[in-house]
Amino acid sequence: MTTHKSGGQSGRKKVQVSFVIRDEVEKQHRAGVNSLQYDPHMQRLYSAGRDSIIRTWSTKQTSREQYIQSMEHHTDWVNDIVLCCGGKNLISASSDTTVKVWNAHKGFCMSTLRTHKDYVRALAYAKEIEQVASAGLDRAIFLWDVNTLTALTASNNTVTTSSISGSKNSIYSLAMNPSGTVIISGSTEKVLRVWDPRSCNKQMKLIGHSDNVKALVVNRDGTQCLSGSSDGTIKMWSLGQQQCIQTIRIHNEGVWALIASDNFTQVISGGRDKKVYLTDLCTKRSVLLCEEVAPVLKMATTPDFTGLWVATSNSSINYWVRTLITLYAVIADLDEDTDGAEPLCKRPEQTIKGGAAIRKFHILNDKRLILTQDTAECVAVYDVLKATKVEDLGRVNFEEEVKARFKMVFVPSWFNVDLKTGMLTIHLGQDETDCFSAWVSAKDAGLAHNDIIDQKVNYGSVLLKALLEHWWSSLVAGEEQDCRNNDAQLVSSHQLNDYFRVPPHTPLIFSEVGGRTLYRLLVQDAGGETEISLLHETVPSWVADIVVEKNLPKFNKIPFYLVPYSSTQVKSIKRDLLCMSLHKLRKAFIRSKKDYLHLGLEVLGNLVQNKIKNAKPYDGTDSTSLAEDKVELLCNDQTLDSNMDLRTVRHFIWKSSSDLILHYRPIKGT
Repeated sequence: MTTHKSGGQSGRKKVQVSFVIRDEVEKQHRAGVNSLQYDPHMQRLYSAGRDSIIRTWSTKQTSREQYIQSMEHHTDWVNDIVLCCGGKNLISASSDTTVKVWNAHKGFCMSTLRTHKDYVRALAYAKEIEQVASAGLDRAIFLWDVNTLTALTASNNTVTTSSISGSKNSIYSLAMNPSGTVIISGSTEKVLRVWDPRSCNKQMKLIGHSDNVKALVVNRDGTQCLSGSSDGTIKMWSLGQQQCIQTIRIHNEGVWALIASDNFTQVISGGRDKKVYLTDLCTKRSVLLCEEVAPVLKMATTPDFTGLWVATSNSSINYWVRTLITLYAVIADLDEDTDGAEPLCKRPEQTIKGGAAIRKFHILNDKRLILTQDTAECVAVYDVLKATKVEDLGRVNFEEEVKARFKMVFVPSWFNVDLKTGMLTIHLGQDETDCFSAWVSAKDAGLAHNDIIDQKVNYGSVLLKALLEHWWSSLVAGEEQDCRNNDAQLVSSHQLNDYFRVPPHTPLIFSEVGGRTLYRLLVQDAGGETEISLLHETVPSWVADIVVEKNLPKFNKIPFYLVPYSSTQVKSIKRDLLCMSLHKLRKAFIRSKKDYLHLGLEVLGNLVQNKIKNAKPYDGTDSTSLAEDKVELLCNDQTLDSNMDLRTVRHFIWKSSSDLILHYRPIKGT
């Protein structure tokens, strides 16, 4: 027996900040549906999505709206769900390494169990004793008392659980009989392992499959078991004889989902070949019920076995009915298996439509806008800085849009993109230095307060401030806020907060880099009393330093050498490194009405020595003295636009890791 805290955290690793760009209410699954549970009393269907969301649907024929609510707290695929306590509660297992307990009717998360150390792939439920088992890629099986789980509170969150070990590979399937006398696991080990949950002792190992065991069903008294495998077969096992007693070969590819009738005489199977079969285990005859348009991931039936809900990887859920009523007659009349025959049902009775998942993306050169393409081949534009979609382009050519939107501007990469949930998930802080590397012109970014030359903003700093606005504003409430910064060229992040807000429904996630989730909340909730306390424990120091302490990240200027162009008859100035923008360099020429050559040597010579004295800025009265009318700057013999960023020059034109060298020369005819 092991004691755990449901919300406990292990030794802290490097922490990253992530957020999801999405609609306020996501009524449709994206990226596939992994699990289904049907409540016949409430006539509700529960579905677990790869988009990290569990949804509740009304299956009543009189309902105008199928969608009822979403359960959101997971941060990765929800792989399995089970209804328990007569449908009052729901347990979920996720790739975010947690098991969660939900109030099924009201849709809120009651507790989080963090015992697993890797993806949690499967659950099993013993209805008669209210016990749930969970297993996954960490090879461990944990047994949970459901009544204890539903009684957990924030102050009383200690859980005592039994653990079963012995599996040598990742576990992908799990089954337990209603009385909880036997538990069976299937894994990439290609075998079935059988335990007694009461003693946690291993009973046997069943060998016969040649690939991963993806689906399991055990009969009521725990004497027989059905298994579906990626090897394409279904096997029936006698646990008493400890051997396979029947092999069913009707699928062309892997079998991923199984449902058996209560008396264990029929089994419905589906999988990668998109086909759903019903097999009579006594006569060994099969009939093709229906054919889906995508691989079958999970199924659920009505209690009378006459209706079938099928979930697939295309995110839609189909309801097939009436075909099962005549199955017994159909199977009885068959002379042989009907593998390859036309399905009994051509169209589903009802469909819960899924949404398109983002499958392709391209980060534009400004390192702010992202071009995406989804499974419906629709292209859209997202603004990472404001965490929102800015444009739907429809079904246009993705590659052509990428080319059309190319701009010769270089901004360092400061975030990472993840499409696992079918939506844009943005990760900040996988490398803390990179997160604050994107300094850009406030004017170019549309965030300038005025026309101050060379005003700079840092994307990472500004975005973190916006994501945690409600948290830090609560911390500084009642205090005087000084909006000035020592460096007049830099705009502090809290000044920019007046210019944009991220959508309040944006999910904000703190997690270990490459590891488990520490905390998830919505941006709008960050100012709550409980949330403020939890954020104090969770927000990493590198974020707090920027958001709370208002310390701006370091602005690393680009050093360069400035020398006369080879054809310029001007004595070369002292070869020292300069640090300034091309825009500022241009301004250095705008000092007086002196002749260009004299002015150029005087100003540049003084700049090198950092001793510009008595220089008067250009007052706009004589356009002939503008530097751009007299001087041009070059790099690798290419004339530069003085508004071009030095990072852009170094990346696209200089194309070398060596020190940047710029040349200047008088414009011909001046």
